[in-house]
Parts: sequence; C-alpha cells; structure tokens
Amino acid sequence: MSVAFPKRRWPLAILVLLLSIPSAALAQRVSAKDRAASDALVQRMATAEQRYRDALVLAGNGDARGVEEGNAALEDMEDVLEACTRQRGCPVPDLLAGWKRLLKDGVDSAQGGEEEDDYGPDELLEGDPALAAAIPEVARTLRLLGDDNRHAFDNMVQFNPAIQAGIRRWLTDMRPALMNSYENYQYMRHLMWPEFERQGLPEALLFGIMAKESNGRVHAVSRAGAAGPMQFMPATGRRFGLGPDGSGFDTRYDPRSVALASAEYLNERLQQLNNDVEMSLAGYNGGEGRALRVHRQGGGSGFWNASVYDQFPAETRDYVPMVIAAAWIFLHPRQYGVSFPRVDARPAQVRLSRPTSLYELTICLGNSGQRGNRDGYLRALRNLNPRYGADSLIPAGSALNMSTRMAGLYHRHCERGGRADLARALVNADVNAALVRDVPVGNVAVGDMVSLPGAAAEPPPATPKPRPAQARTYKVAKGDTLGRIAQRHGCEVKVLARANGLKAPGYSVRVGQRLRLEGCKG
Repeated sequence: MSVAFPKRRWPLAILVLLLSIPSAALAQRVSAKDRAASDALVQRMATAEQRYRDALVLAGNGDARGVEEGNAALEDMEDVLEACTRQRGCPVPDLLAGWKRLLKDGVDSAQGGEEEDDYGPDELLEGDPALAAAIPEVARTLRLLGDDNRHAFDNMVQFNPAIQAGIRRWLTDMRPALMNSYENYQYMRHLMWPEFERQGLPEALLFGIMAKESNGRVHAVSRAGAAGPMQFMPATGRRFGLGPDGSGFDTRYDPRSVALASAEYLNERLQQLNNDVEMSLAGYNGGEGRALRVHRQGGGSGFWNASVYDQFPAETRDYVPMVIAAAWIFLHPRQYGVSFPRVDARPAQVRLSRPTSLYELTICLGNSGQRGNRDGYLRALRNLNPRYGADSLIPAGSALNMSTRMAGLYHRHCERGGRADLARALVNADVNAALVRDVPVGNVAVGDMVSLPGAAAEPPPATPKPRPAQARTYKVAKGDTLGRIAQRHGCEVKVLARANGLKAPGYSVRVGQRLRLEGCKG
C-alpha cells in the first residue's frame, strides 16, 4: 500500500539558506526574548514532525484523515523553517534535522528503484522537478554536515587486506548474518544510535560491533556469560550500570542501556589507547587490561604492528577486522553491490486490548509482504520488548513497543476477528489432546454386552459437592526469577512477592521453592 500526500512545491531558497548558514552564526549572543522565540520555534517543529508521523500511521491504516493531517503538518514545518531564517539565534541545525529525515527518505526512494518498499511513506519529493534535481547536491551537503560521522570513521581506521578479507566473509558465507543484523538494527536504531551520537562516536562503529557480537539479537548469550546485543560480561556490565534491576530483568538485554554503556566503554578505551580504534576494539573483545598492557609494552604501536598483533588471541585478531569490515559495508553498501533490507521501523507503542504473547502476536501480525521481513516480526518484537519471553503471557493494558506498521497490523488483525482467534488457538494447542487412548476390553463374543467407560446404562450418580478450591502453586525451576514467574502467570511482581513473604528489592527465590500464585490470572 502506498501512502502519498498531495504534491507540494517546497521553497528551495529556504533549503539553500538553511544549508548555507554557518554554525558560528548560532554562537552569537541573543537576548532572553530572542531565546524564548527560538525555543518556541523548536517546539513547533517537534510538534509538526510528530503530527506528520501520526498522519503516516493513519494513512497507512486506510484512514482518510491521514492525508489531511499529513499535509497540515508539512505546512507547519514550512512555516517554522521560514520563521527560523528570520529569527535571531534560531538553532537552524537542530531544525534542519527534520528536513534531513525527509530528504533522506526522498534520496533513498530515488536511488532504490525497484527495491522501493511497498509502504512508501514519503513521496513528498516526487513530481517536483526542481527539488528532485537538487536532491543529489543536497544529499552531499547533508553528509558533509556530519550526519552520521561516516567520513570521520573512514579516517579513524586503517583499511588493509585484513579488512578486505573480513568484507569478503561478510559478503559470502556471512551475508545472511549481515542482512539480519541490519534489519534488527533498524528496529532498534532509535534506541541505540542517539546514545552513540551523544558520545561523539560514529554510527558505523555501533553497527559493526553489534553485527559481530550478536547479529542484533537482544537475547543473545555466549558460553562465557556475555549477554545482550553488545555482549557485556556481568562484571563489566556492573561497572557501567548494567545488570539485574530488582524486577527480575537484566538490563544487559536493554538496547538503549547497552548502547550508552558501550559508548562510555569505548570512549574510556580510546582515551587510554591514544584514540586508536583498532586497539579499543581489541580491548572490547580481549579485555581492557590486556589491551592497555600490550599498548604500553609496544610503546603506543598500533594494532597492526606484528609485535602488538601477535600478543592478542586468535579470537581478537579475527574480531577487530570483522567489526571494521561490517562498519565499512554499512557506510559503503553500493560499492559492494549490497542493497540492505528496507524496513518501516518507525517506532510506535500499543496498549494491549487483551492478554497475549509475542508468539501469538507474531502469528496474527503476519508479515504483510514487507521487503526484508520474510521471517515475520518475532525478532523485532523480542528486541523491542526484552522484558518478555516469547511465550510469556502479557496482561491486557500493557504497553508494547512496536513499529508503526506493526501497530497498524495489530489494530487491524490482533485485537479481534478471525486471525486473532486463529493465532490464539494455534498458540494454545495442546499436543496431548491429539492422542487417542485405547481402552482394552478383552475377548468379546458376538451378542455379548460390554460395559465401556462413559457408556453406563444406569443414570449417572448425583454430582458431588465441589471441594474447596486449593491455592495454585508453582515450583521454582533453575533460571527462574520472580519477575519471569510473574510474567508467565499474569500477575504483578509485588502482589506475588507479598503472597509469598518475599522482600524487596531482591525478591530472592530458590530452586525447588513452592510459590503461591495468588492474584495471578494465567
């Protein structure tokens, strides 16, 4: 389904002026009145952008209001940009961010050709020859503004035959892993990339580490005990605020938290290791203590110096070029004939209208024919909602993170109707119910009467009085936490803790312990 708002001619003069204003001009001293006016424009732009995103959701769901709201939002953005060029002290680069996002969508559509997503949310630049002709130059200008620090990354690392060998591996045997990593990252980008950006680190470095460490799988766990999309060990995680949060959830699985921790960790390594990216990556994989010792012993020599390189284990010698290779392809896909999956990963949140599980949602959401999503939405749902297991019962009223496309499909198919009922039936199907259990009756002669279970000639006896209901219990298994038990049985952690006399914040449980499931629904 394609979503297209009415074609409008955007003033190129405004764009040229915005791109040409030197950042130094923003450093001028402004009055309190001008500052208040600038803040008001920033808020107007944020409101207009949000209004536009909401309109896309409406239009994508077939709501006629989407077109009207989308056009009104674009007009608001145009008014704000015009006002910003006249307002003293207006933070033009900040307001330009909205323009960057719109332009990038237009550039991607123009370059993608046959690869264009059938959802097509931003067709704003089509039908305007003047603006379409300006897109290539505008795109180059945006890249020079440091949109993703790609040029910085190119200059930060040494491109050599080891990197080329890594690229070859990513493009052959590991191509599926590369594509999965990219798709998984797109759904989490709004959570992870801002943390790297605030720390002044390139996005390519974030993607390269995540691709090598976990392929973008939030719940990945190594044999050594590293966990999460960025694979933090427990001890290192604790240094950067990661670990159990008291509710049974380990924040090493939280995309936003681990992105911030990774950025802080890398900056710490870069500061110690003379801003050497390769050595910092070696420390990320092989241990910060080893990297610092080798760095000092080598007199500050780089990772590719033989006397330094040979002191790292084989795993680290493989890890460093593979991370850089993934980052390089991320920045230069067309150079290698790579077309990454195009996914509609705009974030949204849904308030569940009925209890469900991620398994059940995956079935009723389907995949809607979206390119790059042949495998359905289970991985995206798990990555965006790491606190829930795939089969955990999620109570009605819970807020679940999705993309706008997934939210539209949820309201269309998963709240009620045939597909929702089918998904529930499939998830709740009991294999044992399919088994037919024969009852042996011995040798029976023709004409003999045989009494079969359930076929007695006498009327059934009177229904006995029901016994008092016994309190449901659960036996704690290895790996269980109170939070996971509560999720599985549809109850609040605090209610379950109170019923069993468990004290906050640890809510400690032991293997074999019997817990009373008072207040639980499932």
